[in-house]
Order: sequence, then structure tokens, then C-alpha cells
Amino acid sequence: MTIKQFQKMIMDYYRAHGRDLPWRRTQDPYRIVVSEVMLQQTQVSRVLKKYPEFLRAFPNFRALARAPLSRVLRTWQGMGYNRRAIALKKIADMVVATHNGKLPTTIDELVKFPGIGPHTAGSIAAFAFNKPTVFIETNIRRTFLHHFFPRKRRVDDKELLPIIEKSLQRRNPRAWYFALMDYGSMLGKRVNNPNRRSRHYGVQSKFEGSNRQLRGVVLKILVENGAMRKEQIKQEVVRSFSFAKATLKGRTTKIDIVRVLETLEREGFIKKHGTVYRVR
Repeated sequence: MTIKQFQKMIMDYYRAHGRDLPWRRTQDPYRIVVSEVMLQQTQVSRVLKKYPEFLRAFPNFRALARAPLSRVLRTWQGMGYNRRAIALKKIADMVVATHNGKLPTTIDELVKFPGIGPHTAGSIAAFAFNKPTVFIETNIRRTFLHHFFPRKRRVDDKELLPIIEKSLQRRNPRAWYFALMDYGSMLGKRVNNPNRRSRHYGVQSKFEGSNRQLRGVVLKILVENGAMRKEQIKQEVVRSFSFAKATLKGRTTKIDIVRVLETLEREGFIKKHGTVYRVR
């Protein structure tokens, strides 16, 4: 398949089956940033529910920068990976304090923000500013692996990037990447996942009963209840969440709770005053 044939196939599919998603109806940099951070490691269906709620609560960078972290985390509940909420809050703080409320447009500047790596920076530049950047996400990777590396295993993203750049439609990269993502989403439902042949593919560890789940539980308790002592938090975990009764027993409960509290404090989610913990 030539590049021109590939481009035609992708755009033909997009014209017939392109998805109407709320973050595609705007080029507001703030709304694009929120959507791109939310879509990291999260299905579109879940983001569709939380995205409008988050924007109602925090309609722009200045509103998010003014908001206390506890309110941001409360609004974020249900999305998982809570460090993304902290990243969004810090991004808003930086945009307001350092850039007079306006998001920078260059990749070099965007990657300086927390939670924004090279690929997320590329997607923000493409979707918010229609810049012909080159980046990879799950559906884009799936599409190029399927059509250009149908038999090869352990394919590095470095092998994909030159082809992604060569096929990029520079007049309207925004629409081109929408088309690639929609095509890749379709492939995910119709063929064995080509991403399994990527060098970067990894199976996510089990969530139920994991330390990651416990972290989310503890943070949710503090968001909902305010200041609490360690023993109160532990009692609430065991009483309110059935997984805790099966996986946390006796001394293990105490050790795990302490470790989670220490980690949440170190990562900036909570703070400790004496024997009391609260969300920052």
C-alpha cells in the first residue's frame, strides 16, 4: 500500500464513520488540554461522562488555578489515576502564573508542563493549534502496525515515526489525526490487537485488591470526609470497601495504610498536621 492509498483509505473511513466527540468541536487550548490528559489511559466512554462535568466546575485555566486541590480531586472522582488531576491543576497554575493565562503553542514549551510528555504535547499542538506535529497514541500505533508492519514483532515506535511523518496531511493535521484515531478504534474491535506486536505493549496489572486501588480508596475517603487520623482512615477503608476485608488483615492493614499515606503525602495529594491527614 502506498502512502497516498493509505491516506485515501483513512480519510474515506473518517468521512463515513468519524466520531462526533465534544473535544473535537472546540479549538480552545484549555479544553483540549483537559481532554488529552483525561484520555491518558482512560476509555473514551468514561471521559465523555466526566469531561462536561469538569468543564462546568472549572471552565478555564484561571478557574482551575483558583480552585483548591480538594475540590479538583472531588470533581475528578471516578476517573482514576488521580495524579492526572494534580497535573491539570499544576498546568493551570503555571499557565496563569508564567504565561498570563495563555497556553504556549510550541512542543518545547508544552513538554515543560507536568503530565505532558512529547506525544501529549504533539497532540495538544495538533488539536488546539492545528500544527503538523508527529506523535503516537494507542489507536495511531494500532493503525500503522496493522498496515505497515503486519508480521513484524517487537516494533519500536522509532520505526513508526518516519511513516507517520511521511503520511501526515499538513494542511489539516487536526482532521488527519482524528481520522487515524477513529480508524484505529475500529480496528481494535475487528482484528486481533496489533499493539501486542509493539515493543511498548504492556498488560496492565490487576486493579482489584491492588495497592493502586487502596490509594484511590484512601484519597476518596479524605476528599469526602476532610481531616482524619490514621486509625479513622483505616476503619473507614475496612468498613466501606469489601475488597479491603479480603486483602487487608491485621498487621498488613496497618503497614499498607501507613505506606499509602506516606506515598500520597510525598506525591502532593495530602498533607499531615500532627496526627491528622487532609487533602492539600
